[in-house]
Amino acid sequence: MDFITLFLNALVELSHSMSPYILFGLLFAGILHELIPESIVTKHLGNENIISVIKSTLFGIPLPVCSCGVIPLATSIKKSGASKGATLSFLISTPITGVDSILVTYGMFGWIFTIYRVFTSMIIATVAGILTNLLDKEKAKPAFSSFKPVSCGFGVKAPKVKKPQEKKKFSIKRVFSYSFGTLFKDISKSLFIGLVLGALITIAIPQNLSELLMDNSWFSYLLAIAIAVPMYVCATASLPIAAALMIAGVSPGAAFVFLTAGPATNTVTIGVVKTMLSKTSLYIYLGTIIVGSIMFGLGLDYIFNINDIDASKLVHFHEEFGLIEMISSSILWVSILYFLVKPYLKKA
Repeated sequence: MDFITLFLNALVELSHSMSPYILFGLLFAGILHELIPESIVTKHLGNENIISVIKSTLFGIPLPVCSCGVIPLATSIKKSGASKGATLSFLISTPITGVDSILVTYGMFGWIFTIYRVFTSMIIATVAGILTNLLDKEKAKPAFSSFKPVSCGFGVKAPKVKKPQEKKKFSIKRVFSYSFGTLFKDISKSLFIGLVLGALITIAIPQNLSELLMDNSWFSYLLAIAIAVPMYVCATASLPIAAALMIAGVSPGAAFVFLTAGPATNTVTIGVVKTMLSKTSLYIYLGTIIVGSIMFGLGLDYIFNINDIDASKLVHFHEEFGLIEMISSSILWVSILYFLVKPYLKKA
């Protein structure tokens, strides 16, 4: 009984901390999706040079798309003539960040962690793209003529590639339809599991395990990589898990490794990279993410150590919550439960 009470309290506190930023981020993502035509994304990425790689990285960073939802977009830009390097950098930068996850990262970890996360994801994606253009000289494989939705773990399905449409007038209705319909539906299951796992980790990690991870940082990095690479978890849903790990005593660098490698990779994307690009691109893809996330994780720990920052206090988790947080949390959970139950109601 005590365990259930502790779990529910941790879940409520975590939900209150994240929900205002998630909802605002979803709304902003809908506005961004409405304002930026898909044709802009596919227009500037054809040359095998650094500029095209940087452009694809910058295009990908604000887009609120998960690591499986990015597959049809990457297929589209590849089919439109994008280079291998530009396609790969887009595949990496897009799922690691997004306006929704950036806002939630700021709300939970502060501006230092947020800027570091965005900046390092740019570097990892850009390096991967440049290396691909330099080293992968295999003949490009034809892009998929069509893309069928695939299951991306936790039941998430990647959206179909849409044909370019004529520019339409700005629509508030489409903003909300995309934000709280399409996008929320895509992340609802992984967000639910992320919140539940975050709460469980907060109360269930034994103290001696957190001490072991703190005393052996390399073990925590390798453990984070082993879990993150094959697992599907979107950028926003990975945050409660990382926050719980840090509160339990895991270093911010190890949590950062999970935040970077988790959203950027999963078994589905790994298979697509190999099929759409080549084995060489796949090795570059996995190598830059693994090496880059560990290297920047070490850098984050170094920053916190030299500035004598207590990482557990960095997470905004135990606070007094007001009416806005309570209403936002209620909206969040009603929406999550609606999308979880909806498929079963259709079958009934």
